[in-house]
Amino acid sequence: MAYICDNCGRHSHRGRQHTHHTGVAGGQWKKRAQRTDRVFRANLHWISLPVQGSLQRMRLCTDCISRVKFDLQKLATAAVA
Repeated sequence: MAYICDNCGRHSHRGRQHTHHTGVAGGQWKKRAQRTDRVFRANLHWISLPVQGSLQRMRLCTDCISRVKFDLQKLATAAVA
């Protein structure tokens, strides 16, 4: 299964990690910091949401979860008023 948000399509990205150690920012040894490849993953969680009257389990990023919670809260307050 792909590591993708079911709502917005956010996914993993490849990049480089730049680590510093002693002597990088000047000093006696003048070493260069290593650049290693790594994967930047989206912050995904499983959540059950009502979709067309039934609960459906979806994998969403945290931004989508907060957006959905806000919309559901807004709907609930509109129904009460």
